Amino acid sequence: MAASQEDLLLKIQEQGDLVRKLKAAKESNERVKEEVSKLLALKAQLVTEDAGPQKFTLKTPKGTRDYNPQQMTIRNNVLDKIITVFRRHGAECIDTPVFELKDVLTGKYGEDSKLIYDLKDQGGEILSLRYDLTVPLARYLAMNKITTLKRYHIAKVYRRDNPAMTRGRYREFYQCDFDIAGVYDPMVPDAECLKVVTEILEALDIGQYILKVNHRRLLDGMFEACGVPADKFRTTCSTVDKLDKSPWEEVRTEMINEKGVSPDAADRIGEYVRLNGSTELVEKLLKDEKLSKVKAALEGVEAIKTLLQYCELFGIKDKILFDLSLARGLDYYTGVIYEAVLTQPIKIGNEEQTVGSIAGGGRYDNLVGMFDSKNKQVPCVGVSIGVERIFSVLEAKLAAGDITVRTSDIDVYVASAQKNFLEERMKICAELWDAGIKTEQSYKKNPKMLNQLQHCEENKIPLAVVLGDSELKRGVVKIRNITTREEDEVPRNDLVQEIKKRIDNLNLNQLNGAT
Repeated sequence: MAASQEDLLLKIQEQGDLVRKLKAAKESNERVKEEVSKLLALKAQLVTEDAGPQKFTLKTPKGTRDYNPQQMTIRNNVLDKIITVFRRHGAECIDTPVFELKDVLTGKYGEDSKLIYDLKDQGGEILSLRYDLTVPLARYLAMNKITTLKRYHIAKVYRRDNPAMTRGRYREFYQCDFDIAGVYDPMVPDAECLKVVTEILEALDIGQYILKVNHRRLLDGMFEACGVPADKFRTTCSTVDKLDKSPWEEVRTEMINEKGVSPDAADRIGEYVRLNGSTELVEKLLKDEKLSKVKAALEGVEAIKTLLQYCELFGIKDKILFDLSLARGLDYYTGVIYEAVLTQPIKIGNEEQTVGSIAGGGRYDNLVGMFDSKNKQVPCVGVSIGVERIFSVLEAKLAAGDITVRTSDIDVYVASAQKNFLEERMKICAELWDAGIKTEQSYKKNPKMLNQLQHCEENKIPLAVVLGDSELKRGVVKIRNITTREEDEVPRNDLVQEIKKRIDNLNLNQLNGAT
């Protein structure tokens, strides 16, 4: 028993004796209660050494999960490809705290604000976990007086949502954002954001897709032309945003019963939100009798016309669909909005899986000004890649055996065919590490040869350096190709150079499980 525990027991005994003496002497109740209180406080500090471990359920919190090495390999491969595209377009990386002052996040997300995770006061500040990476960016720009920035940010965000784990919908998940901040000519950075999305989806090669585009000014103008009061624009917009998941009749009912839109106005909205197309739809809307009388609607249609022209110059117009049902419910959008969706279910094994939206974004010109004391605006446009849904598709393919991944990057395993070669193995490992070659060995002094080769096969390590007594006496070592099982002797002094040459000749993309 520890000395501190012994001291505590001694104090408890002494205090207990004191309480008994006071009771025997019939001291006042107040004095007895005071000393009993001290005795109880001492006992509360006592830790019983033989107390068993606390019983609890081992699980991750609802809406969260662990990731095994194969899953993390898939994730890292996906993120590497995405970052390559971001950097190709000149984006710089930033990071922000995982929590913000609650006031920073409040009032930026419309009806989705109820999904923000609030934290208990931990030191005088009222905090919330970040809901996305866009509002923290706006706060960052305003706080640091930055007026131009092209940035990417990959980090976890938190939403108190009802999770759907099998469809990549969590309470803790990664967002992967690309944003351009600054005053530029209309639609030039907006078109580049769409180009970035197409490059990423082509690189990931997870299926056929389409990029839906719309404009918040057009939506506002459409609501005005249809007779929706201005104070109901945002709530009506969040209802229209549900058209990708719900039929029009359900959306119409919510619009009327919950959002207070008149049945006639809802029916007029229904005529527009069923429209989609390309340049021909733009021309049709420019001639529309109702919309042509509303300034906001005309501005939105003209902006889409310019956007489609720039997309044609970037060679991506065939991937763009002008869709009036696209609304994106977040309050901070002010201009163009867009969303990438897979057009066909993904076949995984013998089953087909519907994925839905895998990227989304738009223009938000007024968000930074909300954080500036002088309301100085920094126009911004950006896109968020839905990496969790992409991960869920690839993980399902992995589980179905449609793809394989290599979780370790090791290129060379240093093995020995006989006993007492640990020191020589360690020397060779050091040489290969110093030359920048990814290498490992067994941590056992005398491992069995079969176990060493089996480790290489299981972990897809392509090459093994095999040490033997007779070879070392002749100044050579063997290099074994694990796949073909061919072995060649090379001079011991030329080992590093020969290993590098063989690694260069290997198809490492194939070994790493192309995703």
